[in-house]
This record gives sequence, structure tokens and C-alpha cells, in this order.
Amino acid sequence: MLATGAWLKNTACLWMNGQAHWSPVHGDLGTPEACAALEVSVDSLLALAKHSGRPVQAVAHDLHPDFHSTRLAVEVAEQLGVPAIGVQHHQAHLAAVVAEHRLEGAVVGLALDGVGLGDDGTAWGGELLWLEGAASERLGHLQPLALPGGDRAAREPWRMAASVLHALGRTAEIPSRWGPLVGSTRALGLVQMLERGVNCPATSSAGRWFDAAAAALGLCFEQQEEAEAAIALEQAAARALVADADIQPLPAAVRIDAGQPQVLDLRPLWAGLLDTPAAEVDRRAAAFHLGLAEALADWLVDAARARGVRNVCLGGGCFFNRILNERVQARLRAAGLEPFLPRAMGCGDAGLAIGQAWVALHRSRDHITEETPTCA
Repeated sequence: MLATGAWLKNTACLWMNGQAHWSPVHGDLGTPEACAALEVSVDSLLALAKHSGRPVQAVAHDLHPDFHSTRLAVEVAEQLGVPAIGVQHHQAHLAAVVAEHRLEGAVVGLALDGVGLGDDGTAWGGELLWLEGAASERLGHLQPLALPGGDRAAREPWRMAASVLHALGRTAEIPSRWGPLVGSTRALGLVQMLERGVNCPATSSAGRWFDAAAAALGLCFEQQEEAEAAIALEQAAARALVADADIQPLPAAVRIDAGQPQVLDLRPLWAGLLDTPAAEVDRRAAAFHLGLAEALADWLVDAARARGVRNVCLGGGCFFNRILNERVQARLRAAGLEPFLPRAMGCGDAGLAIGQAWVALHRSRDHITEETPTCA
């Protein structure tokens, strides 16, 4: 099985003889150099498979049709005369954990990141999933938010804070809160976009909730680097927790059980950040982290018990956040569950390809009898 990864921090992976053979990290596929590097790596992995006498039987890729990794996978599959298998982004995140740890049977998992194309064609990023073999079911997701301006909202956290205000029914506050910081014209324009639903695609992204929290606390309004806002929020929380380990979490998020998938609504949690005095910013950032970790862990515990499973997988770039990572794991273990995270390539997209290969393998398991992949 050959897998071509996604877009951010791209890597390719060849599963062969029970091992995963990784390419170097190519970087984001937004440059010609990164795309060319991926092509070279794919050729090298194909040559490795040919030299070993084990022809590639399928090429796995992300669902997003515009990624260079997807187009390349389809092209290579056509050349080889084998299936090209699309794998949903967050399923691949959690399947990577299952593959690395050789987990048997069904698991539940939480994939938290910035964005990945969902099965329904919308932008996912806060996903509670059940996995068994190649099967995956979306049990729940975070409350969707509008992305005012589309991709621009990911670069300007103040837009996400405004989006949450709109989702709370407090749109009228946007000009007074954000106008002095970004200009009244931009703030009023954003109000019109949100009210009309123009260029405001929805997303369940956990990353955008972190952006909104950072902006609400005045930590980051526009970011120059990936995850700049989330990192600033975590650093503020870490400072407060070093000074006071007894900080109390913000009010819990609310679950909406009307039908499936279930929705975890973070709006009450986020609202607790508004109007924070400057002296309390770090403590409120910590309280946000603690409240979020409790809500997510309890969500996972209930899902695991409902499905009768003990193993819980955590994946996606948001789990680079040490506070979130450690607090969720501790609460899961206290409930008698066993949490697992990626090891070889980290929580982010750089480790995604083995999950793609693992799902492709299980979709083809009627024809393949070899063991589940491990990392080399």
C-alpha cells in the first residue's frame, strides 16, 4: 500500500512486509518545490516496492480533490492499474494511531485539528469517531462555526471570535469589540458577511475554536505563522498553571443530543473569556483549557462506554497542546480507559499517511492476508 498523505507537512508512506517506510517530510504542498519533492519520494517508494518484488496494490490519498497529493495518487494508481482509495482526513489521523499501536478490534477516538475535508464535503476538524477495520462512523463533532472570509478566517483569529459572537446571537457587539482593533470598516463588513451568510462556510474545526479563544483574550488577532494564536493561548495557560495549580475550569460545554452525530457546543465555554481583565488573562486561558479538556474527555468516556470499548485514540495537531493532551489522557485513565497517541511522526499531518495506508489495507483485506503495519 502506497499513501501520499495530505497537504500540510506532507509525507508519503509505503506499507510493505508489515512495516511502514516513510519519505522525508516535504513541507506544505503550497510550493512547487514541496510538490516536486513528494513526486521524487513516491518514485523512490515505488522503486523500493519493485526491488522487493512486492508490487503496490493500491494508492491511498486524502479526500480533498485539489491537493497535489491526491492528484498524484490518482495519476500513479492509473499508471499502475491499481485502485486509488480516498480516506477521510480524520479517520486517517485515528487509523494512524491504531496502526502504530497494533490495536485490535474497535476503538473510539477524537481527532482535533485545523481542517480536513469531511465525508459530507464540509470542513471538519473536531471529530468524535468510532473505528473498526476500514469502517468509520462519525459519532459527534464540535459545534460548527462560520468561517467569515473562508481561509482568511484561519489567518485572522479576530474573525473567529466575531463568528462565535454571531453564533451566540450577539452580532451587534462585533463593531464595538473589534472595530477599534481592526478598523470599523472591516468589522462592519464582517457583520454583513455573517448576517447574509456570504463567503462563510461552516467548520467544526477545533483549531478555529482555539483561535477564537486567543482573540477573545487579546492574545492574537492576526497570525503570521501556523498555530500562532493557539500557541499563545497555551503559553498563557501554562504560566498560570505554574503559578496556581488549583485554577478552576470554565463552565462546561453543552452536548446537543438531537439525532446523530452528537454536537459538543463550546459556546458557553468561550463566552466565559469575554471581558477578562488584563491581569486575569493567563488564568482565564488556563480555565478555558481545563474546561475544554474535561468536556472532551467526558465525551470520549461516554462514547467508549456506549460502544463497549476500552481503547481510545487521540490524533490531530491540536494534541500538540501539552495541557490539553495531558489533561485529557489523565481523565481517560481515571475512567478506566487506555488512551493512545501517535508516536513516530507526531500528532499532526506528517503522520497521516500510515493511517491512509492502514485503511486502504483493510478495505482490501479480502485479498491481502499479511499483518497490520508497524513503523520502521
